[in-house]
Amino acid sequence: MKRRADLRYERKLWREGLLTVAGVDEAGVGPMAGPVVAAAVIFAPEIHIKGVHDSKQLPPSRREELYDIIIERAQAFAVGRAEVEEIDRFNIYHATLMACLRAVEALCIKPEHVLVDGRRIRNLRIPQTHIVGGDRKSFCIAAASILAKVTRDRLMCEFDSIYPGYGFARHKGYCTAEHLEAIDRLGPSPIHRTSFAPVNAAAQMNLGFID
Repeated sequence: MKRRADLRYERKLWREGLLTVAGVDEAGVGPMAGPVVAAAVIFAPEIHIKGVHDSKQLPPSRREELYDIIIERAQAFAVGRAEVEEIDRFNIYHATLMACLRAVEALCIKPEHVLVDGRRIRNLRIPQTHIVGGDRKSFCIAAASILAKVTRDRLMCEFDSIYPGYGFARHKGYCTAEHLEAIDRLGPSPIHRTSFAPVNAAAQMNLGFID
């Protein structure tokens, strides 16, 4: 049986006297459209919510349920995002770090330590520990992954009504056959990442942008 996200990393820091520990994770690195969204969340020591795990392993309905519980029980939480223009200008890697930094800086409580999934956050003036696969290991990172995923999915549903025809509410901007066909048919929309190869190819065909 696989081990689920728990408090092992948080407890190590709590034992050292660091009681405000933030978990940070992102959603939306892979899609061809929409912003990348990061979330940061702080819980009081020993708070644990059953079922919180890597957001990718949870069905949408369960993520929505846990989202409400997380924001109710968290000491602090915040979301940061990097827009499509920043992704195209700086590349997705650097834009993701920008979103993570913005999420931490938006917290109403300054954390004493940050646990982040996968990569170190550049320019963060707070001690941090990056954990590969952190959303499957650390409770607070897993909680942040749910906040980021639900927030971004809701944004993409809003974009679906603004830019109809692409199916954003269904695929959330990811590279599906439906999405590729829509780009070929309609051309890129203003929220498509033109630095991503399939979108760039459609743009080169002079199909234009949808207003």
